Amino acid sequence: MATVRSAHTVWNGDLFNGKGDVTLDSSGLGTYDVTWKARAEEANGKTSPEELIAAAHSACFSMAFSNALAEAGKTAERIETSADVTFVPGTGITGSHLKVTAVVPGLTAEQFDEIAESAKTGCPVSQALTGIDITMDATLES
Repeated sequence: MATVRSAHTVWNGDLFNGKGDVTLDSSGLGTYDVTWKARAEEANGKTSPEELIAAAHSACFSMAFSNALAEAGKTAERIETSADVTFVPGTGITGSHLKVTAVVPGLTAEQFDEIAESAKTGCPVSQALTGIDITMDATLES
């Protein structure tokens, strides 16, 4: 069964001087300020589409990685994933770099690398971002 998650934005003004509010409707978790300056220069307490994509990518990868570990009969004690999404004004979003560290008892480094790579390509957000370069640094901690 498909699920739908919703958010909406209200924008006022032109691109460079205007501002908007992004509201997470499905969860009701909040409303966040968004501006061009937050997107192309300094965040200064505001968000951007790229930061929201980074949040989605890091969460999705962690979930996909956890599931792939379970399919291999392993359970992570901890998975920490960050995503850095690059935006180039005039070009667009050019890449997402995942950095994952995890503690997974009984997993070899080779198994870890294989499962992490599978999660990177299999996560639904990675699949939605196939038009950009997705890279990853993955570290198995003991």
